[in-house]
Amino acid sequence: MEYLLDLHTHTLASGHAYNTITEMAKAAAEKGIKLLGITEHSIKMPGTCHLFYFSNLKVVERKQYGVQLLMGAELNVIDYKGTIDLKSPLLEEMDLGIASFHVPCISPGTIEENTHAACCVMENPYVSILGHPDDARFPFDYKQLVRKAKETGTILELNNSSISPDSFRPNAKENDRIMLKLCKEYGVEVVVDSDAHTAAQIGNHQYAEEILQEVEFPEELLLNDKPEKILEKINRKRGRL
Repeated sequence: MEYLLDLHTHTLASGHAYNTITEMAKAAAEKGIKLLGITEHSIKMPGTCHLFYFSNLKVVERKQYGVQLLMGAELNVIDYKGTIDLKSPLLEEMDLGIASFHVPCISPGTIEENTHAACCVMENPYVSILGHPDDARFPFDYKQLVRKAKETGTILELNNSSISPDSFRPNAKENDRIMLKLCKEYGVEVVVDSDAHTAAQIGNHQYAEEILQEVEFPEELLLNDKPEKILEKINRKRGRL
């Protein structure tokens, strides 16, 4: 498969990433990436950027080095009702929203609490992707998760960083196997993202590719070679189509 997009990346603005937007775009172009998501950690993550950063994303040039940029946020789920830490109308002004569970922003709950929160957040039209739903500290009922993703048009993420050898997310590979098999069963589309925190990591899908091959995941359900289709899904969920 030709990987043409990487929608989950971070720049210096996130506080613990190490390149600029321009450097990330240049690296993406050099690796053949056509569509790049810049998704800084949202405001509840310690050390990240201020609310004003997200309110001024309109000034960022959306085409750099021939790469189309989607400027958005990795939103933090902050309670078991699926509340996230940015609200409309700001969410409407951004190109992309990824919602994720992070220990600094929410204490892990029971499988029922975590699953309820994830299902609620997927109902938000501005949450296009559920980020790294593979961290065993946040157990999920994956059948419910996959069904809700299909119902709401939310894209589930296979996060390469989660399953790399230096990952801090326990049992991510095992959980990704379960999720991918259910996505096959229910026909739910998946995107592979690098979760790059440096320019060198952009488009690195090495570990994700291994697990995709292992579970014989069908290419028609993988969105990484379909930039037009993923943009259509994002805009359709946002009510723009």
